[in-house]
Amino acid sequence: MYVWMQDWRDKTRMTSVVLATCCVGLTSVATPALADPSVVELFTSQGCSSCPPADEILGKLANDPNLIAVSFAVDYWDYLGWKDGFAHPEFTKRQRAYAKARGDRAVFTPQVVINGREAVVGSREDEIRASIDRMKADALAPSVPVLVKRNGDHIVVSVQGLSADGRESSPQHAALWIANYVKPQTVTIGSGENVGKKVTYYNIINRWQVLGMWDGGPMTVELALSDIATDDSAGLAVILQSKDDGMPGPILGAAKLDLQSGT
Repeated sequence: MYVWMQDWRDKTRMTSVVLATCCVGLTSVATPALADPSVVELFTSQGCSSCPPADEILGKLANDPNLIAVSFAVDYWDYLGWKDGFAHPEFTKRQRAYAKARGDRAVFTPQVVINGREAVVGSREDEIRASIDRMKADALAPSVPVLVKRNGDHIVVSVQGLSADGRESSPQHAALWIANYVKPQTVTIGSGENVGKKVTYYNIINRWQVLGMWDGGPMTVELALSDIATDDSAGLAVILQSKDDGMPGPILGAAKLDLQSGT
C-alpha cells in the first residue's frame, strides 16, 4: 500500500457546474448526498497493541450510511519490530498537524478525529458517537453540499456554492481532497506488540490528493478514475476542509462513493 500525492493541476480538469452537469450523461452514477455527514478518521498502527479494538469499531462505523469513516495508518510505531504495510509518513504528518491545530499536542494511537474538530480515543465507541451527536446538535457537522459521481471511467466532484452572504463568512482557505480506500484487509502480524494476531482493517486510505482550493463559490472537478482508484478499491471519500496557517481545520462538507456497488 502507498499514498499518492499529486498536484491537482496535472491530473484534473476544472469546469463550471453547468458544464459538468451537461457532460454527465446517462452513464453517470452518483452517491446520494448525505445530510450533515460526519467524518471519522482513525489513526491506527499494526504495531500498536491497543489498536485492534479500535480497528473493529471503525469497521462498524464504516457500515453506517450516515458516516464517512476511514483509517489512516501511521508509521511511528514501526520501530517496535513490525512495519505497518499500510502506513505512510504523510498520514503521521496529518495527525500531528491536527494536534498542533487543536493546541493539545496529543498524538497517540488509536486516535479518532471527528469532523476535523475533536479527538477521542479510537476504542471508545460511546465517546465517538456522543461527539458526533453533539456536533450535529450544535450545527458543527459538515454542511456544505458535496456530490461525487462516477461517469464511465471518470469521477466528477461538485461543491455547491454559498450565497453571497455565506461567501463573505466562508473560510479564506479550504482544500478539496479526494481519497481512495480499499476493501477490508486481514493481516497476520508476525512480530512486535501484536505478534500472532490476525487483525482486519477497514476503509484503509492508500491514495490521498488535493483537487483544488475552494473560495465559497460553485466548484466542479473531473479526473480519471484510474488517477485515484486502485484494483482493490472499495470506495472514494471527498472531504472539503478549511485550512488555518497550513494546518487542517474543521471539515465543511463531505461525500463518499462506493465503487463496489456503484452507489
